[in-house]
Amino acid sequence: MTHTPHFNSSGEAHMVDVGEKATTQRTAITEGYIEMQPETLQLIINGEHKKGDVLAIARIAGIMASKKTAELIPLCHPLALTHVEINLTTEVNNNRVRCQTTVKTQAQTGVEMEALTATACALLTIYDMCKGVDRGMSIQSIQLLEKAGGKSGHWQHPMLTKSVT
Repeated sequence: MTHTPHFNSSGEAHMVDVGEKATTQRTAITEGYIEMQPETLQLIINGEHKKGDVLAIARIAGIMASKKTAELIPLCHPLALTHVEINLTTEVNNNRVRCQTTVKTQAQTGVEMEALTATACALLTIYDMCKGVDRGMSIQSIQLLEKAGGKSGHWQHPMLTKSVT
């Protein structure tokens, strides 16, 4: 069995000991999409959904989820987050909403899982609010775009590095 950080030498799952790691500024940026029928997207854009402001509620849900990540993902460390920003943009040409999340902290471990959880929950909230008019919505491509801080330093998704060069 290959040794990975979340398994001890006996192959048992455990929480990684980060006690000896340096406290540094940690940042993670994630994204994801929810595709829907054009009429559903127009309800959101026009603020005509009977349940209220879909994007505002999804934004709050994502922020709340980022703070609960350690309760949802068994081996995550609880972190004091210093910043959570969720940007929801409508893309009429693709009939979808894009969620981009940035999470920051000063800690001994990164915030990738907090950012991914926030993105997923924001998109799930859009689904929940709109499922009465569009059950065929599809959540897609939830992924890490960039992370900074810690021993491994800065990382960018390969699709971003290609577009920069």
